[in-house]
Amino acid sequence: MEVEEVLERLKGEEYLVEPQRLRKLVEVLLKRQKDLVVFSENVKNEHNFSAIIRTCDAVGILNIYYTYDGNKTKIYNEHITMGSHKWVFLHRVEDAVLTLEEFKKKGFQVVATRLSPDSVCFREIDYTKPTVVVVGNELKGVSEEVSQIADINVIIPMYGMAQSLNVSVATAVILYEAQRQRSQKGMYNRPQLTVEEIKKILKKWAYEDVIEDRKRV
Repeated sequence: MEVEEVLERLKGEEYLVEPQRLRKLVEVLLKRQKDLVVFSENVKNEHNFSAIIRTCDAVGILNIYYTYDGNKTKIYNEHITMGSHKWVFLHRVEDAVLTLEEFKKKGFQVVATRLSPDSVCFREIDYTKPTVVVVGNELKGVSEEVSQIADINVIIPMYGMAQSLNVSVATAVILYEAQRQRSQKGMYNRPQLTVEEIKKILKKWAYEDVIEDRKRV
């Protein structure tokens, strides 16, 4: 499915944005990886969570699921996301284990970032499979409960004094490995969203785009 084909099938729809902008939105959606998901387990720092959102948008992720036990109603900073929060859907859930078990039932592998005796290097994972990448809290990391239901625990090799990277940096390192593998297999050239799904998402994206433009006026 090509951009021109989608634009042709969108004729007659009202999206409130200029044709050039609509084309860009369609181009992005055609590369979105519906079967690559990030799960953030209680990441609390808004700078970290915002950076994760920005990376997810950059590598073509459509959905982020997260748990959060803090008292903020919004845990990202728009100045850090640089608008990328508009292009990634955020799903707050109450039970990490239950949510991840549902993903496993749908055929996803759950890959958790956790230092444990059975952890393997993050590069050993096949990210071309439907995958949920789980990252954890800044201080405690991924919980033991989530680690237990994960199919694989991974680490990023460290050769310095520090034992781990900042959670947003670690997320970026892993996701760009996933992007590399998927690019090599041509997965970004095989759209995962149907035209109907694209239409539905465009309605929301275009609306958010117009609202953002009005805020700047």
